[in-house]
This record gives sequence, C-alpha cells and structure tokens, in this order.
Amino acid sequence: MTFSLIARCARTGQFGMVISSSSPAVAARCAHVRAGVGAVASQNVTDPALGSLLLDRLEAGLPAARALADITAGRPHIDYRQLMVVDAAGAVAIHSGRQVLGLWGEAKGRDCAAGGNLLADEGVPAAMVAAFEGAQGHLGDRLMAALETGLAAGGEAGPVRSAGLKVADRLSWPLADLRIDWADEPIGMLRAAWDVYRPQMAAYVQRAEDPTQAPSYGVPGDE
Repeated sequence: MTFSLIARCARTGQFGMVISSSSPAVAARCAHVRAGVGAVASQNVTDPALGSLLLDRLEAGLPAARALADITAGRPHIDYRQLMVVDAAGAVAIHSGRQVLGLWGEAKGRDCAAGGNLLADEGVPAAMVAAFEGAQGHLGDRLMAALETGLAAGGEAGPVRSAGLKVADRLSWPLADLRIDWADEPIGMLRAAWDVYRPQMAAYVQRAEDPTQAPSYGVPGDE
C-alpha cells in the first residue's frame, strides 16, 4: 500500500523523502528526515517510532547498515516492517520483513533507496531509483520525478490517496514538508504544491533567521 524513495543530495547535503499510499496521511507516519544526519522510511504496518530511533543511531555516528542492524535485531514484530535508511555519507540500507504485504520490492542507488509493498509491479522501486539518479535540479525536483515515475511504472496495486514530500537542509525544521492527506490524485496535487512552494522556500528561511532582511510578505498592509 506504499511506494517511496529516500535520498541524500551529494551537492547540498540535504536529505529528503517522497511517498504515496492508499492509506490517509501516509507522510505523517512514514517520512523522517533530520538535517546533517539522514533520512528514514518506516512503512508497511508502520511503527513511526522506528524513524526517530534510526535517526538517533545515525546521529550517534553509526553508518546506515549498522544503525539498521541495531534497530532490527530482536525487535518485536520487525517482520512486519519495511525500513530504509540513508546516512550522511550517502550509504543506504534496507530491511523488508517476511510479513511485508503483497507484491513488494526494494532497490538501492547512488545516495538513494526505494521500496514498496502491495505494488502493481515489483519493478516500481528500481524505476524510482533510476528516475532519481537521472533527474536534475533541486533535491525536491528529483524526489518528485522519482515519485511520478513510480506511479507511471504501476505504483500501488490499488488507487493512491495520499502523498508527501519532506526535505531537511541545515536547520532543525524541514525546508519543505508538503502533504496531501486524502485525495483522488494526491501525486498530481503534491506536484502542484511543490511547484508553488519551491520558489518561496528561501524567503521563509530568511524570515525565520532575520526578518529585517526578509523580502516582502506579499500580503495587504505589508510595505
């Protein structure tokens, strides 16, 4: 019921994730990013707590594979989880338990990893990785290209209803955190939201760091 991709931008050091599912508000539970640390997908019969636990291990200095092994070893119900991790060096690791739902797949790439369950085609993750590696521009642009390619490659076996994009840069809060929590065409709506938000991202960062240097707010009464 989910297909997703996590990634690191080797040029900027940003981390990000895109995801879509037939379940509502999938990004609220499954997408985890932390500036300077990494990105984690925690999906398939999801335990959201695993995202923070994995990021904590990365922040403590463990590489992706070691962090994942540490979290999964002996953990109750771990066979129901699908986890993906990318660390600050761009190394990736994936766990797909024996109880992952339906037709599932996973793929690793350069600074990225993709996975899914209840897929229409087991090749969806590999198609997403190839799209991310071949795309240009901001990390968010490359993430959206991967998600749209995953949908075009078959996506989930049923209709998707929610989608999300999350990017961490150098601050404690996400540079972008966009969600479509319930809709008939959530990926198309996420694309529209990204296209609106991307040109404004830098201004929102500037307003947080130094409002005196920020550009016009563009609202009535602003001078």
